[in-house]
Amino acid sequence: MRAMILRQGGMENIAKSEVAELGQPSRGEIAVRLHANSLNYHDYAVVTGAIKAAPDRILLSDGAGEVVAVGEGISEFSVGDSVVSTFLPPWTDGPPSILGTAQVPGDGIDGYARDAVVAPANAFTPVPKGYSHIQAATLPTAALTAWRALVADGPLEAGQSVLVQGTGGVSLFALQFAKARGATVIATSSSDAKLERLKSLGADHVINYTANPKWGSTARELSGGGVDHVVEVGGADTLPQSIAATKVGGHIAMIGIMAGWQGTVPIAALIGKQIRLQGITVGSRRHQLDMIAEIERHGIEPIIDRTLPLEELADAFRYQESGGHFGKIAISI
Repeated sequence: MRAMILRQGGMENIAKSEVAELGQPSRGEIAVRLHANSLNYHDYAVVTGAIKAAPDRILLSDGAGEVVAVGEGISEFSVGDSVVSTFLPPWTDGPPSILGTAQVPGDGIDGYARDAVVAPANAFTPVPKGYSHIQAATLPTAALTAWRALVADGPLEAGQSVLVQGTGGVSLFALQFAKARGATVIATSSSDAKLERLKSLGADHVINYTANPKWGSTARELSGGGVDHVVEVGGADTLPQSIAATKVGGHIAMIGIMAGWQGTVPIAALIGKQIRLQGITVGSRRHQLDMIAEIERHGIEPIIDRTLPLEELADAFRYQESGGHFGKIAISI
């Protein structure tokens, strides 16, 4: 069985490996023939060593495929079902209670960059009706993060305003969920060409943050006094502008670490505006099931930049690193 592993930190240390064939699933487990993955910033952090993983870790936290065997006690899935992984399998429902990433595929445990896997049934959910394996593989990390940030924990209401940053998977899913729920969306990018594409997806206002370094004030003006929700993916470098953009009593979902793990926070503005600043680490299996129902109701489809074969995983990460993508980068197995 093929698997793409990380010998140690660095894209040059991604290697194809032959691993043992899997046995039959035990009670409570299913066997899945994997067909697709997608890349996330979390995976990039593992590959570059920003997040430390054990040597020879099988990569990637997102995987989609077909059930090929079921163990005893399984009623939710049958052979032939299309399924997609969950980011943190033990978190099935309720409030967050698990600290760290020790149980996250592609990080603390082996991931889905391989031909097949045997796992507990709660490590997967059904996929949206009509979705391909490639489309389904974009959901477990990026889409669910956007869903939790805006809907599960927002909670986003029709008529509110949302600020999204850039054109990565989380931001584009956030734009789509926000528009489906009747929100006004302000989107930022450093590329005018990408801003035009954001408008074509429904963004009501766009801001080039390179040409306008004080984009937070501009977003506040465009929203008529401050946005209700910010999906903050940049981290320390963008948080001050996100705070400037947010209304009194607004909500910032803190997701990204692209600028590093630490930075300066304008605490006076945060307190003065009484902003709810919330850290987000993806979501639960229950969140994923609710999100999939919403995707089916509104016919939402992921924006996929390109798809590369499993053996070209290192090249996929290099393309991700370049920042040229618009939406998700997918892997075909």
